[in-house]
Amino acid sequence: MATQAIVKTTCPRDCYDACGMIVKMASDGAVSVVGDPDHDMSRGKLCGKCSIAYNGVWRSKTDRLTTPLKRVGPKGSGQFAEVSWDDAISEIAQRLQSIIATDGGQAILQTHYTGTCSLIAGLFPLRFFNRIGATEVDPDTVCNKAGHVALQLAFGESTRGFDPRTVSSSKCVLIWGANPSASAPHVHEHWVARSGVPTIVVDPIRHATAEAADIHLQLFPGTDAALAFAMLAVIKSAGKLDRDFLARHCIGWDDIEPQLDACTLSWAEATTGVPASLIEKAALLYADGPSLLWMGQGFQRQTFGGNAMRSVGLLPPATGNIGKLGAGFLYLNGWDARGVDGGYLSASHLNADPQSVSHMDLAARLESGETKALFTWNNNIAASSPEQARLRQALRREDLLQVTVDLFQTDTADYADFVLPAASFLEFDDVVMSYFTHSVSAQVAALPPLGDALPNQEIFRRLAAAMGLTDPELRETDGVIIETILSQARPGLDFKTLAAAGTMYVPEDPNVQFASHDYRTPSGKIEMTGAQFVEAGLPSAPAPLSERRPALGEYRMLSPASEWLMNSSYANDGKIARRLQMCEAWLNPSDAETIGVESGNRLQVSSKTGSIELSVGISSAVPAGVLLAPKGQWPKASASGANINVLNPGEKADLAQSCAVHSINVTLAKSQIAT
Repeated sequence: MATQAIVKTTCPRDCYDACGMIVKMASDGAVSVVGDPDHDMSRGKLCGKCSIAYNGVWRSKTDRLTTPLKRVGPKGSGQFAEVSWDDAISEIAQRLQSIIATDGGQAILQTHYTGTCSLIAGLFPLRFFNRIGATEVDPDTVCNKAGHVALQLAFGESTRGFDPRTVSSSKCVLIWGANPSASAPHVHEHWVARSGVPTIVVDPIRHATAEAADIHLQLFPGTDAALAFAMLAVIKSAGKLDRDFLARHCIGWDDIEPQLDACTLSWAEATTGVPASLIEKAALLYADGPSLLWMGQGFQRQTFGGNAMRSVGLLPPATGNIGKLGAGFLYLNGWDARGVDGGYLSASHLNADPQSVSHMDLAARLESGETKALFTWNNNIAASSPEQARLRQALRREDLLQVTVDLFQTDTADYADFVLPAASFLEFDDVVMSYFTHSVSAQVAALPPLGDALPNQEIFRRLAAAMGLTDPELRETDGVIIETILSQARPGLDFKTLAAAGTMYVPEDPNVQFASHDYRTPSGKIEMTGAQFVEAGLPSAPAPLSERRPALGEYRMLSPASEWLMNSSYANDGKIARRLQMCEAWLNPSDAETIGVESGNRLQVSSKTGSIELSVGISSAVPAGVLLAPKGQWPKASASGANINVLNPGEKADLAQSCAVHSINVTLAKSQIAT
């Protein structure tokens, strides 16, 4: 019988869970990746998608990129020849130096996101780009920027949320615009479902988390602010506003309260589609508290996303559900919540004049001659960015130097001049910090890199050296960076100790959000209204706004996370791809009858920017008037040669040039192609 060696490590995917894992390596060469039974979140089990992919395509020598590639065919053809690291790095460095000399560093565009959320692999490359003065495609504009900025303007920050461990002192959990059953399956199973605390879910879809809730407020998309104001009106009528808290810790409530008079329950039901009795019941349960509010990223991806986040964000201070045990709100828990300096990790001081563009403007930017080079790393823009057809045409520019760093030959990589193979998280040491819990975890190298693959940070160290850049920040080793991160998070903690434990909490005991009411705003108070909102393009005060319902014959398309994908990650695993192809979109039974489709038929979905065919399923979990089409499939792996971002016009939310992807209206028709 083969003996086994075991290595504890951590999943660094873009997920709230940050699961502890065990890599089992048998003496006969067999390897398996499983959940760590000692980890608070995974408890011995990985989610379905990670269990398949980490034991599948992630370790496949035929699917993984293992050597640098140089394009030999037309852009988009995926035709490449193998080259050495020295040759690839040398040619890229020479071409970048020429661009910088002629057009300046800002002519180099770099786009990245959360393909890995480990701190070094996710942030070290920014040191290189800050040093050369490259223009960044603002990563959060494709996801959650409107929410971040709205909270920063009101509370002074957006990444220091409640500590989930304090749920034991709560009497209510309100989950607004998040679906943990798909995007945080272990949080759904072990925190939401087993907390024993009454739960309210606000979501247009009756997903598994909503199904398990005590109250589900199934609103029509785009009516979040109206629902929040209606709840506030109920709370006021019941005499449950915490006026002492509002007077002591808030600015601007007097400009908001008069709006509540018009927000009657009958108006709210007509506007949102939620029964008045449920709105009232949920409002009173939340107000009684102490209550936790989980503000998901989904509901701010709409035309009035900034206003919606501000409106929902009124609930904690209006009821005094902040600054005490069992209360508070969460958007994301960032590194700063554990004392880690993000500026150090990215060497932001190297760039005195950072330039950025929104993902919503990426296709237009690449069409212009303003950009001479494009780096893509930790993301797959040809799958995840808007205006997909227009973007792919722009990526065909022969005069545009394109470099992609990835584990796989993605749609984006097909357009690159050079594709550089990245090592996976199983192949190097790093640090992971959950954006849900207040934890710090060790990502431990369990396996050697496949072929000649290198970690992101080593690729950019080599590129910096080839360009003659001598800044110490560009040469700092992983070991030194890990030591610095851990000393910031918990003085005296070393990587060996963390690796043995797998995960540790910072602080060790549950933390109360805003216990000292230390709001990092100019006034030191929660600023519900003010000139800063006007300067950002919003009215001074939030308002009970709602989007117009789709016109007759149109449907609102929602494209949230799939339980089988992490954005576009895992879509190239054969087992997962087969699951996805079974059903790509869902309709309410009444809409399916109107259109004349049955489960398993193909549906023609069209918007003003494109059209795509999707296999359709029928589900009463989807409200009438809505098409549910989860994001993330690889265009080249789909029957249409595109994914739902071909329907995305790149329109912006009301704040921070962020996406409004959940405000897309589409037309639907039964496909004429036989199924």
